[in-house]
Amino acid sequence: MGERTRAVEGVAMSGFWQGRTTFITGAYGLLGQWLVRRLISEGADVVCLARDQQPLESHHAPIKLVRGDVRDGALLERVLNEHEVNTVFHLAAQSIVPRANAEPAPTFDTNVAGTWALLEACRRNPAVRQIVVASSDKAYGQHDTVPYHEAMPLQGRHPYEVSKACADLLAQSYAHTYNLPVAITRCGNFYGGGDLNWNRIVPGTIRSVLRGERPVIRSDGQYVRDYLYIEDGVSAYLLLGARMSTAGLRGQAFNFSNEAPVTVLEIVERILKLMDSSLRPEIRNEASGEIRSQYLSAAKARGELGWQPEYCLDEGLRRTIEWYTKFWKENT
Repeated sequence: MGERTRAVEGVAMSGFWQGRTTFITGAYGLLGQWLVRRLISEGADVVCLARDQQPLESHHAPIKLVRGDVRDGALLERVLNEHEVNTVFHLAAQSIVPRANAEPAPTFDTNVAGTWALLEACRRNPAVRQIVVASSDKAYGQHDTVPYHEAMPLQGRHPYEVSKACADLLAQSYAHTYNLPVAITRCGNFYGGGDLNWNRIVPGTIRSVLRGERPVIRSDGQYVRDYLYIEDGVSAYLLLGARMSTAGLRGQAFNFSNEAPVTVLEIVERILKLMDSSLRPEIRNEASGEIRSQYLSAAKARGELGWQPEYCLDEGLRRTIEWYTKFWKENT
């Protein structure tokens, strides 16, 4: 780990989170699971909102679990008040692009209505001092110039893109109209152990290899994307949350990326190589309604927050493969 990375970790681990009551929506998602685990290790008092009846077994520590829907504003107000929440990470969303294209109404309902319900509840509670809202690189829509930077307009066209752009703009609106202490993250595609949505390219490819099956690529394999290892994503969120307590970051958005875009085919081939597999991918060329080439500049995060990823793509993939290999042995 380099000196700069150690400095970043020092900010996040300087005791800021010790005893801090932190509320997380979307705690069952990939990012949510890892963020909860890290916050617990930092000594935070973690409160999670959960819609589905699932145990948070992977956290291995007591948390305060509230059952409910992120669109329920009265519930959110009660949770913030009763638990005296200081910091909020809003991660809850319908995040599967093909599902959003097939079923736009529930995607808009969760991603947009859920965001304004959360922001309104925070506006009514002066104890909330930091709010980090998860937007997405998809909120930018399609631009002719890459990489995308934070000054570019949000011009999503397809349902998922539009839902995230709406959530992003809602956060900006509450920051500028009501001085709500909210900042926004725009990240590339997260990957890492614990994502059991097998339709996603990284876990799906690893599972296929473990099964001895050809991995499936829905597109022609030439779509270009960012892939950010989940532990780097968690560090980015914690750093932004901590810096909001001292820096003038209200209403600002930050891209987080390892700035090493690859095609879908390239990431599949890297996984196959790392797993010593001779399997060849099945390229179906069925994808539609997705942006052809999209990746981010993280220059603002590097310059203003001092953030940079710790894991290169191959190292992140190695760690991810190790997680799924162990999971596969324990569950098959």
